Amino acid sequence: MKHEAIVGMDIGTTSTKAVAFDAAGAFLYQYTIEYPLLDTEPGYAEQDPDVVLQAVLDALKIVAAELAVKGYVLEGVSFSSAMHSFMALDAQGNLLTKCIIWADTRSKEYVRSLKNTALGHQIYLETGTPLHPMSPLLKLCWFKDHEPDIFCKAHKFIGIKEYVFFRLFGEFIIDYSIASATGLFNIFKLQWQASALDVAGITPDKLSQPVTPAYTLRNLQAGYAAYLGINPATPFIVGASDGCLANLGSNAVRPGQAAVTIGTSGAIRVMASRPATDIQERIFSYILTPRHFVLGGAVNNGGIVLRWFRNNFGEQEIAEALAMHADPYVLLCDKASTVPAGAEGLIFLPYLLGERAPIWDADARGCFFGIHFNHTRLHFLRALLEGVIFSVYDVCQALEQTTEPVTAIFASGGFARSAMWVQMLADICNIKVHLTETPEGSAFGAAIMGMYALGKVESLEVTEKMVQVIRTFDPDPQAHETYMKTYALYKALYPKLKDCFTEVVSLEK
Repeated sequence: MKHEAIVGMDIGTTSTKAVAFDAAGAFLYQYTIEYPLLDTEPGYAEQDPDVVLQAVLDALKIVAAELAVKGYVLEGVSFSSAMHSFMALDAQGNLLTKCIIWADTRSKEYVRSLKNTALGHQIYLETGTPLHPMSPLLKLCWFKDHEPDIFCKAHKFIGIKEYVFFRLFGEFIIDYSIASATGLFNIFKLQWQASALDVAGITPDKLSQPVTPAYTLRNLQAGYAAYLGINPATPFIVGASDGCLANLGSNAVRPGQAAVTIGTSGAIRVMASRPATDIQERIFSYILTPRHFVLGGAVNNGGIVLRWFRNNFGEQEIAEALAMHADPYVLLCDKASTVPAGAEGLIFLPYLLGERAPIWDADARGCFFGIHFNHTRLHFLRALLEGVIFSVYDVCQALEQTTEPVTAIFASGGFARSAMWVQMLADICNIKVHLTETPEGSAFGAAIMGMYALGKVESLEVTEKMVQVIRTFDPDPQAHETYMKTYALYKALYPKLKDCFTEVVSLEK
């Protein structure tokens, strides 16, 4: 007997995952392929688009073959993708650039010239994308001035998911959610924003055709169908961005429900029925569908901060974890739990990679404050973990001031492997935090979008029946009180150090 399956493809910053689910949303099989980031010059962060395309093909091929062996019929392939990517193609479809990703900061001077102007503020209010080097709007400004030959020769400026669909189907399409993260798309009119295009120096024909995330193609090119071993009529659903789909995949779809993801970076997002922009420009307002908007903010410094500590100061834990066949990250978190909440006055600003929400400052830098003779290595570790959660809480505060109170958090990402770190999130936010059994929230959200596009489910809210909570962390009021005293100092530090950070950047090599 044949059973139905759908694959959620998640194109990420450092890897692509193909994750198969059955018709009831149960996890079946997953395959992940990693690829390198290219940082050939300071401030540059790129991918090779063809390497990513090959990863998509190979991961899907392996999962499709496994499904066939297990007796499943592949009903469709639906996509999730990282936001803010940018590349140029000529009229023949040849690459003129690498894929420039969200972490690239070469356009930061253009942010300074546009931010805090009436035009810049109006563009934010109409597009929902804060002004930051991550934005393709600012990347275009940089290319216009620094690579004029490429800029003039370019037939299309597209992102990584658009590139995959162009190669597979020969069409330039972009879903609303990825479009709404470009800084070029009007989230109210669902069309390219004229004032933003003027700043970028382009016309709408240089960009892809915006479509709903349920948009489906069924004419896969024969050569790719043969390579993948699937029927060329297999539906491919364009899907949406990883951030928007993570809310869907974790069941954070009702008012007051937030999804917190902390992997390499981090984010907190809520879903709403209408867009909402912040007068202080602290949060983003992205589209999932015309009836579902995702509001929130991403932080640059999540698990990568703990990786930095492990690589530079965690030799002991690496050795112990190897001997015990344990996870060194979990071991580090367990050791940090021996230090009291608040790290006895030691505070960490976690801006090792600059910062996005809520300060949107690529020049921000990490800083330990309040160092005392009695502080040990584990105090620094504890302060580091707290700094990451304080940064998420900072965005949560901006969200609540713009929308409504957050009453529940659904957590996912690598940090969820540490009960101590998840409990810290609950205590700092003073909100219940739920872990779910569904792996890979963005891929699952893509699968749900695919089911919806194919008429397998009636609404996106079906996730309520598919997602099961496996553990809930209740906040500790006493710990929250302690954390709030530390957080008040944390909040006061950045405004005092902002100008110093800019000067420090000038000293970096």
